[in-house]
Amino acid sequence: MKSHTYYDILGVSRDATLDEITTAKNALAKVYHPDANAHKNIDTTAFMQEILEAYRVLSNPEKRRKYNQETFGETERVFKTFTLTPENEEENTGSFVTYWNMSNQLRTILNKSIRLMKQETQKKTLTQRVFQKWGKYQKEETIRNQQIAKLSTQAVQYITALKMAGIPMDYWSSDAMNWILVRWGQKQSVDYHTLFSRYDDYVEETLSNSEKIRLKNQNKRFHHNLKKLLSYALKA
Repeated sequence: MKSHTYYDILGVSRDATLDEITTAKNALAKVYHPDANAHKNIDTTAFMQEILEAYRVLSNPEKRRKYNQETFGETERVFKTFTLTPENEEENTGSFVTYWNMSNQLRTILNKSIRLMKQETQKKTLTQRVFQKWGKYQKEETIRNQQIAKLSTQAVQYITALKMAGIPMDYWSSDAMNWILVRWGQKQSVDYHTLFSRYDDYVEETLSNSEKIRLKNQNKRFHHNLKKLLSYALKA
C-alpha cells in the first residue's frame, strides 16, 4: 500500500463522495495556487499539480476504481458520505490535509452556530409577545436549539480528532492552519508537529504589532465562541 495516496493529498476519506472530493480540491486550490503564494516567495506549483492529479483520478469513477485496486488491492468499494467516527478515524490519519479540512469544517460549524445563537438571544419582538404568536415562537426556538445542539455534537467530533492528532487549539485558526499547510506541502515527509514552533517564529519575527493583536483577538473570540457552543453538547 502506498504511504501517500491521492486521498491523503486531498485530505478526504476513501469513502468520500464526489462533492466532498471537489470541495476539498477547491479549498486546497485557494491555498496552494502559485499566484496566491508568489508574493511570499513560496513555490507551491508541485503540490498544486499533485492536488489536480489526485482530483483528476478520484473525480472519475472508473479511474478511481482502478486506482483503488492498484493502491489498496480493492476490487470494489461503496462510496458514501464521510462522517468522522471511531470506525474510520484510523483510516483518515497521517496527512496534515485531513486535519486542515477538519479545522475548516469546525470553523464552518462554529460560524453557523454563532448565527443561530444570535437569533436565540435577540429580544422578543412585540409580535412575538402577542399571545397568539407565542406558540409559534416557542416552536421556532425549540428547533433552533436542536440545530445548535446538533452542531455542537459535530464540533466535538472534530475537536477530539484534532486533539488526538496533537494539534493545539491555538493553531486551529485559518491563518495558522493555512501557513502550516503550505509549508507541509513543500515537504510532505516532514512531521507537521515541528511546524508549530516555526509558525510561532514567523508570527513573532514577521508580523506587525497590529497583526499580532488581530490574531490574538481572533483566537480569543474563537475560544469564547467554541466554549459557548460546547455548552450545548451537555444539554443535548
